[in-house]
Amino acid sequence: MAIREVLRMGDPRLLQVAAPVAHLDDPGLRELLVDMRDTMRALDGAGLAAPQIGVPLQVVIFGLEHNPRYPDAAPVPDTVLINPVITPLDATLEEGWEGCLSVPGMRGLVPRWHSIRYQGVDERGTAIDREVSGFHARVVQHEVDHLLGVLYPMRIRDLRHFGFMDAFETGRFPGAGTGTDTGTGAEGGDADAAADTGAG
Repeated sequence: MAIREVLRMGDPRLLQVAAPVAHLDDPGLRELLVDMRDTMRALDGAGLAAPQIGVPLQVVIFGLEHNPRYPDAAPVPDTVLINPVITPLDATLEEGWEGCLSVPGMRGLVPRWHSIRYQGVDERGTAIDREVSGFHARVVQHEVDHLLGVLYPMRIRDLRHFGFMDAFETGRFPGAGTGTDTGTGAEGGDADAAADTGAG
């Protein structure tokens, strides 16, 4: 296994805009994807973006079937998404609880588009074009934000809804200790459920 160190908020590399992947046949891309998968699995994550391990390329991975960190989350297909583009499908925003490997131990209430279309390619160059909503849409938006140099706390509207997970769990922040913990790096959550997307 090649588990990589995940950069934490405060590292200036997380604020950089990632470059598009120019060559899908680059052996370095295959190695990057192996490292990202190993790192995400080791941390029980739902997603991870390349910039989180210090590689400023437009590459994200995500996926969720059965994971103890997110017992109530809807399945999300295992996906490699390269050079992604997101288009909101309507004007509906939902707030959901998110966490992130790059912001360890914390979570916050984050507005996201409820329904999106996302496009890109996988590592073989196969086109990906999906319309999704809810948890799946939140995961993708969280991970793609990393490619833009955006961490989820930057999107929080009210900092009263941002704090440490152990404080939420003791009830000091009403509503934050319930629902789905999506734990590592990306993404998760419904409008009314507390979901820690911890993915990336």
